[in-house]
Amino acid sequence: MKLSMPRFDQAPVLVVGDVMLDRYWHGGTSRISPEAPVPVVKVEQIEDRPGGAANVALNIAALGAPALLVGVTGDDEAAASLSDRLQAVGVKTHFQRIVGQPTIVKLRVMSRHQQLLRMDFEQPFNTDAAALAVEVEALLAGVKVLVLSDYGKGALQNHQVLIQAALAKGIAVLADPKGKDFSIYRGVSLITPNLNEFETIVGHCVDEAELVAKGARMMRELELGALLITRGEHGMTLLRPDHPALHLPARAREVFDVTGAGDTVISTLAASLAAGEELPQAVALANLAAGIVVGKLGTAAISAPELRRAIQREAGSERGVLSPDQLLLAIEDARAHGEKIVFTNGCFDILHAGHVAYLEQARAQGDRLVLAVNDDASVTRLKGPGRPINSVDRRMAVLAGLGAVDWVVSFSEDTPENLLREVKPDVLVKGGDYGIDQVVGADIVSAYGGEVRVLGLVANSSTTAIVEKIRNN
Repeated sequence: MKLSMPRFDQAPVLVVGDVMLDRYWHGGTSRISPEAPVPVVKVEQIEDRPGGAANVALNIAALGAPALLVGVTGDDEAAASLSDRLQAVGVKTHFQRIVGQPTIVKLRVMSRHQQLLRMDFEQPFNTDAAALAVEVEALLAGVKVLVLSDYGKGALQNHQVLIQAALAKGIAVLADPKGKDFSIYRGVSLITPNLNEFETIVGHCVDEAELVAKGARMMRELELGALLITRGEHGMTLLRPDHPALHLPARAREVFDVTGAGDTVISTLAASLAAGEELPQAVALANLAAGIVVGKLGTAAISAPELRRAIQREAGSERGVLSPDQLLLAIEDARAHGEKIVFTNGCFDILHAGHVAYLEQARAQGDRLVLAVNDDASVTRLKGPGRPINSVDRRMAVLAGLGAVDWVVSFSEDTPENLLREVKPDVLVKGGDYGIDQVVGADIVSAYGGEVRVLGLVANSSTTAIVEKIRNN
């Protein structure tokens, strides 16, 4: 399945559900308490992160999508902390603040990246369901997807009112379900239970065939558009009426903490669908995102650059031969990580020691080296009949194997000027006895503030000389 980075900036999503504050106390431990057999933690850092539905909204905003959040909190310091952190990343918050009730707080005591203790401060909210529904309906006109992030804490009491209001406007509804009654989610476009939540409703599934059969029955009974079951180390299973089951393997390289992984899945799904992705592609993107987030400590969001890099790994475009479109995506990601882009070009018909030394010098000018290679027709125009000796695909394959080269791309014109205008490298490098004003494309790069550098070539190294020596012998 081919994946690409969606246009998240054009994908507004509304999240409604149970917001909470995940608070972390970090500190070292060096002794056991004399009062009880427990470690003494010297608290050195206090960290607040949005949790629950707030984490879903945070993840959506981190991907670059417009995020709106409706939830219920107390009128207290924790609510203020939540609001400040969400608004700082661009989430538009609409909290129903209830005086006299505490905002839900999950306090975790951490030492050396290990969780020693968790304490929950919460009580069911006396939510004004009618007022919340009015707030949601007023916001639906400006969004493309509605997410119900349900933790069973009391914010969501009128599921069907919200679902039907969204569906009536043609807005997809995604639900992260909780509890033993999934009928409250009847008619949604997609629900995303984990395997334990799913089996709580349908009973234990001995194999995938039974899981698929029971999932199909659930979809019929609840009139669901689709069902995505997240299965931990076994990945995900997407079920849709009249479609074969889609099983996706887990992508995590190392599982460090599964806290908030479900939030990452539904947020990436929602933003991807809002951006116009088809459901299978959106699920695959969510699977990649989940594989990233479980490698982080605690409740965490993944950023657009992190997801983009995972897409590149999936496509095999982290290094090597790329198409122009793949190259631009790779460069966008590299720049998001603060990397300096170097560009050089040439025919590289027969690779020799001079080329290798030159490319190593070019790579030293920055963090990533783009090597643009003339295609066969342009080499013939530049070098004459009988050239190139090696076809462009073979030349690029050899060049991509060099440690100094990150990305290789071909161009068909006699000069790489059109490619330079798209790539906009930080540094344009050319080898030889040139003045900077003689380097092709120097004016383009200098115009936007880039650098142009001329590097020396290794003496007595020439493709033309090699070709002539072979012919003469």
